[in-house]
Amino acid sequence: MSLEPCPTDPLGPGQVRVRTCFSGISAGTELTLFRGSNPRLSKDWDDLTRMFVPRQTPVPYPLVGFGYEEVGEVVEVATDVGDRAPGQLVWGIWGHRAEAVLPAGAVTPLAPGLDPLAAVFARPGAIALTAVLAGDLHLGDWVGIFGQGVIGLLATRLATLSGARVVAADRVPARLAMAARLGARRTVDAGVESAAGVLRTLTDGRGADVCLELSGAYPALHEAIRATTHAGRVVAAGFYQGGADGLGLGEEFHHNRIQLVAAQVSGPAPAPGLAGRWSGARIAHTFMDLVAEGSVDPLPLVSHVVDARAVADALALLDRGADDVLQVVLRF
Repeated sequence: MSLEPCPTDPLGPGQVRVRTCFSGISAGTELTLFRGSNPRLSKDWDDLTRMFVPRQTPVPYPLVGFGYEEVGEVVEVATDVGDRAPGQLVWGIWGHRAEAVLPAGAVTPLAPGLDPLAAVFARPGAIALTAVLAGDLHLGDWVGIFGQGVIGLLATRLATLSGARVVAADRVPARLAMAARLGARRTVDAGVESAAGVLRTLTDGRGADVCLELSGAYPALHEAIRATTHAGRVVAAGFYQGGADGLGLGEEFHHNRIQLVAAQVSGPAPAPGLAGRWSGARIAHTFMDLVAEGSVDPLPLVSHVVDARAVADALALLDRGADDVLQVVLRF
């Protein structure tokens, strides 16, 4: 993988030209493309039936579509655009490229005084908030959050803000320490002890009211199900790959009648029960509002900022999965 030159797009009516400052790398979706496990590499998504179908043509190369966490500066606006101006810092989704021409409505001005680096978290924050909303958390609920990567840590903070009592589970001590700083009542090293056992002990044997699974690992989803109370809810918001090794649906899932809910930030409704109230755009803007007001501070989650020309090294860094890696950001 490398950074390649691309032609300059002409500016059309209703559009703005944005020069990228920072672009965050997704440690979930983008790594599935990097590793070759993403289903879109072997199948096509049919928008009409909302099903994956066998791919009719080979995947084109170079692969387009990497990147969905960008912040940049408006450098040119079409004459019919009145609410954007050169020099304005904006955030949105336009991929890992130095410059993009976009509809003016596709970018949002950065809140005054906010560090531009914080805006690369708009999409990961929206994913985390989608999972929290899908969980339908209430004040005083015991909530297990499985996976304390960037999205899991943001979900820990958001669930805490919702009044939940959060138990955060991961295998990386540094991430668990960060979860505690973000408000987790208890942290669990999943390589040492059972998060399900801890949650049942904390709740006098009842189990968590809700669990959010954000790692995309089937064994973690199985443990989240084990940790949840009878007829409780598990939100599966990770991007699961391959066969479901480690997931036993004939065990606690079946006997405890667990409600398993899928949450995904895009589509007609991000999760069941949100349609008509919470669109993807509202979720992203709400998260950035929380950042602007100081309720959520994502900047400590930035572990590496690298030159965009070193994108191959940045993805390899994420692929190795070192304990000190959280949000990797490309600087243009």
